[in-house]
Amino acid sequence: MMKPLKTLLVLFCCAACCGAQNESLTIGPGDTVHVKVLESPELEQTTRVTDAGALTLILGGKVQVAGLTPAEAAVAVARVLVEEHYLLTPHVSVITEQTATENVTILGQVRTPGSYPIATPRPILDVLALAGGLNDVAQRKVTIQRHSNKERVDYVLSNSANAALDGNIPVYPGDTVLVPKADVVYVLGDVNRPGGIAIVTNDSKLSALQALSLAGGTPPNAVPSHARLIRKQPDGTHVEQQLQLSAMQKGKEPDIPLQGDDIIYVPFSYARNMAVGAGSLVGATSSAAIYRF
Repeated sequence: MMKPLKTLLVLFCCAACCGAQNESLTIGPGDTVHVKVLESPELEQTTRVTDAGALTLILGGKVQVAGLTPAEAAVAVARVLVEEHYLLTPHVSVITEQTATENVTILGQVRTPGSYPIATPRPILDVLALAGGLNDVAQRKVTIQRHSNKERVDYVLSNSANAALDGNIPVYPGDTVLVPKADVVYVLGDVNRPGGIAIVTNDSKLSALQALSLAGGTPPNAVPSHARLIRKQPDGTHVEQQLQLSAMQKGKEPDIPLQGDDIIYVPFSYARNMAVGAGSLVGATSSAAIYRF
């Protein structure tokens, strides 16, 4: 058996040889790869990576390569050949000849979800553009599931252009991109632009006064001092409470954070406020326009 130091030196030589490939695209299940061993032409082979992420060598058995770049896979193959005592100083190259899929799947809150062909890694912003970009109710946090090893990576499409571009991570062929739906709150009644407001801030937070402002504020005849907040409970029921918007605007009451599906209702008059029940307001949200800021 080789001494540890000698084995380490051998593997270092193999890694130095293989590192020149400098690939960024990782190998995944179903990919077809070409393996060459400089010292032993008879070990050259073209083989498919199994669903379990391994390739089967002519000598050495199975080698796990899913999630590795071709250069890293070459080092893994060389290590097996050394450890199994088939070769002393193997120089291995691994090339991906064909990927199992060259599509990226984009699902969720985009304009045109579907599968789109990409042959090389593409920045996430480019990939989202293939699907027409985010729609009006898309959340800012996008999840990417890697084709090669099922790892999930989150990317926040920041409202800041610099932050969005700085964090523009790559998407690989076969990856799946999921854009979830943002939470929506509703501002109804006597406001200048009643409807739903998607919470598409970077931190997914919105306060009562911010929502009121995004709804265009209130006209002179509105009664914000008698506003109500209707909030959905975990069991699906709704509870309501008085919402002192006038006092909040004057700084006499603290602004409050909103939750998804919250409804703020600003009455046209005190009598009208008493007549409009929570049930009718919840029903009104189904036909409310959704705005994105």
